[in-house]
Amino acid sequence: MTTSASGPGGATVADAATTELIVGGMTCAACVNRVEKKLGRLDGVSASVNLATGRARVSHPAAVTAAELMAVVEGAGFTASLPEPPAAAAHPEGGADGPAEPSAMTRLLVTALLSVPVLVLSMVPGLQFRNWQWLCFALATPVAVWGAWPFHAKALRGLRHAAATMDTLVSLGVLASYSWSAYALFLGGAGDPDMRMPFTLVPAVGSMGGGTADVYLEAVVGVPLFVLIGRSLEARARHSTGSALRALASLAAKDVVVRRDGAEHRVPIERLRVGDHFVVRPGERVATDGTVVAGSSALDMSLVTGESAPVETGPGSAVVGGAVNSGGLLEVRAEAVGADTRLARIARLVEDAQAGKAKAQRVADAVAGVFVPAVLAVAVTVLGFWLGAGAAPQAAVTAAVAVLVVACPCALGLATPTALLAATGRGAGLGILVKGPQALEGLRRVDTVVLDKTGTLTTGSMTVTGVSVRAGGPGADEVLRLAAAVERGSEHPVGRAVRAYAEESGTGAPPEVADFVATPGKGVAGRVGDRLVEVVRPEGGPGRTHTRKQKGKRPAGQRPRPVGLPAELDDAVREAERDGRTAVVVRVAGAPEAVITLGDTVRPGSYRAVDHLKRLGLRPVLATGDSEGAARAVATELGIEEVHARATPEDKAELVRGLRAAGRRVAVIGDGVNDTAALAGADLGIAMGGGTDAAIGAADVTLVREDMGALADAVRLARRTSGTVRANLAWAFGYNLVTLPLAAVGLLSPMVAAAAMSVSSVLVVANSLRLRGWQPRRSGLGGTGGGRGGGRRPGARGPRAGVAPVAAAGTTPGPRRGEEGTDGGARPVRLPAGGAAEKNLRNDDDTRGDA
Repeated sequence: MTTSASGPGGATVADAATTELIVGGMTCAACVNRVEKKLGRLDGVSASVNLATGRARVSHPAAVTAAELMAVVEGAGFTASLPEPPAAAAHPEGGADGPAEPSAMTRLLVTALLSVPVLVLSMVPGLQFRNWQWLCFALATPVAVWGAWPFHAKALRGLRHAAATMDTLVSLGVLASYSWSAYALFLGGAGDPDMRMPFTLVPAVGSMGGGTADVYLEAVVGVPLFVLIGRSLEARARHSTGSALRALASLAAKDVVVRRDGAEHRVPIERLRVGDHFVVRPGERVATDGTVVAGSSALDMSLVTGESAPVETGPGSAVVGGAVNSGGLLEVRAEAVGADTRLARIARLVEDAQAGKAKAQRVADAVAGVFVPAVLAVAVTVLGFWLGAGAAPQAAVTAAVAVLVVACPCALGLATPTALLAATGRGAGLGILVKGPQALEGLRRVDTVVLDKTGTLTTGSMTVTGVSVRAGGPGADEVLRLAAAVERGSEHPVGRAVRAYAEESGTGAPPEVADFVATPGKGVAGRVGDRLVEVVRPEGGPGRTHTRKQKGKRPAGQRPRPVGLPAELDDAVREAERDGRTAVVVRVAGAPEAVITLGDTVRPGSYRAVDHLKRLGLRPVLATGDSEGAARAVATELGIEEVHARATPEDKAELVRGLRAAGRRVAVIGDGVNDTAALAGADLGIAMGGGTDAAIGAADVTLVREDMGALADAVRLARRTSGTVRANLAWAFGYNLVTLPLAAVGLLSPMVAAAAMSVSSVLVVANSLRLRGWQPRRSGLGGTGGGRGGGRRPGARGPRAGVAPVAAAGTTPGPRRGEEGTDGGARPVRLPAGGAAEKNLRNDDDTRGDA
């Protein structure tokens, strides 16, 4: 796979081409180091090789072809090929993608059958019979030659290229043990028919000064057997860490039923085009991204977004490829196909993340580059030392072979990439997409989060947040029913919000309206029966608009009193103005009967998400272009102390620069084009999955599910991954630092050393696999989305949301929320913690249902 970037003028930049190669034959970090060095010797070429995925990402001039790159890799003693086309990769049929090749499994089984008798006879002296050693020698010979052939072949290939890997160490260990055993049998007296050999895990080097030479046939068979078992388990575990990409690939449909000219035709998915209408039956997956044109159903999006709750869809609803249709028949118009679909973009993000390399792994690879030559030097030194000290030759050979076999550069190479594979895959399952290891490292280190309001903490759409009715007048249900009837002819956002709220509140079918009139800047009116019903702006108050530009305005408390409003409704209007919300008056037959308050609503779970961030030690900062009142209301509700209101995109970027200059590690989360500059300038950019392409492109992390709680999950996952990587590296380095000296002084037999080396690699991979089962915490304050108690339904208060009479009967205006504002500069506002935030937490517990 080759891609290239373009320069400022649109011309292709010669050094911006990137090619991905599949590299075969790598067994340890030393192999990774060698491939990177060989490719790096080409002019203008740099490579990042991942041992866990077996892939190399190569940046090179456009003049350098993929064939040349593959030739360099093959010249280094490995195999190289280009990735399979997406269609083939999406439905693999075993082979290299499986946990182990059939030939490797056959070799392991035959080696085990031949090795078990040798191990039993060598380790249990009571079972040793006359000429037992010759039977063991006959069984060990095919193991030493055929069973260990993969190690010998790779060692020879490395020798031709003047390179040494872990295979070199295993091959030398097997050959040295076999050669010594052959010498002992034929020339050293161990071939005597009545020879008996005691077994000990710790060689008694001091007692080996003379007598009959021992045979080390158990090491001859044990070393390749344990290493082959270890690699088989390791391959299975590494295969499991890549399950996220395979799960995403499995969501892609193979074929689709297309409706053309009234007839249905089943065609391969590759033939589906943008604009085609296709059918999704109950139980089937949506073939690609599109818009529903007919039918209604509930879609299970859990495998795409990580959100467990079904999503109701109907005509006009956008659907995502890979979702499962849980209800009725749908007809969908395709809006994106192939690589342009959301599922394909998610898969690319996960693949890119898994192809990267963390800083810690680069250090481990550099160490592994000199590790094998250093071990060879230590083995030769140990052999010479024991011989020079007067020890028996077999004692010297035992110690040298143990040094060769116990060394494990493989664990160094797997310590970080396997953890990153498992973590990025788990993140994708939770709706958290990271662009690479650097993003995970950044998530772990951030201490300040700059939050956008509209579309991030809030839904970004206008919603009714409160209804205040005049005491002694019609009830709230009747007022809502009349207002919804008049607004039925309006396409203004206020009208849509009122109609939706009345429908959700169950006020009944709206009556017929005659003489409908819409007056720009004022409102709408119509006749219901013999009564004139008006939904208009308060006279003397702001007009009906989402974005108010009112420079030089007086404080809300000093504005002219809206004409003709009773005191209780006047108070409701003034409170809405103070909080940056929109208020409309409902008049029936000329008399003001109610005030409907509208505003942007906080996303379910936003308070809990902010609270969890603070509990994790992060400092939340709200930066928004909204008015000061709207920003203050949301910040108070969510418990955010620092607010920057009326912030332009330039203000947000400057805020980020200031925080970084003060030594803070800053993450920015946003969803709009106006957040792009701040996202790009932060230590870590986080975009909401429903945001603009510009925001997602500038971000390092994308939260696919529309839930702010995913941010706290992402931070926790990053910290857990960092802990796993540190544990893996500590084990990989610590294991070698402890076992190599033990082997050098003769306290490890070669067979035990081989078992320890194999277990070392398996333990590292198994520790990384624990990340696949990681679950976000749902205790304490509740979940961070997707469970109970994640937040409050917009406007939820008591039996029905946000509706209560005013004055004598009480006023319940609903939560404070705001609207967009574009004027003015960024103003910091400090707000006290607690108070409303704590009250809202209690309300969350009382009123929240399943998210």
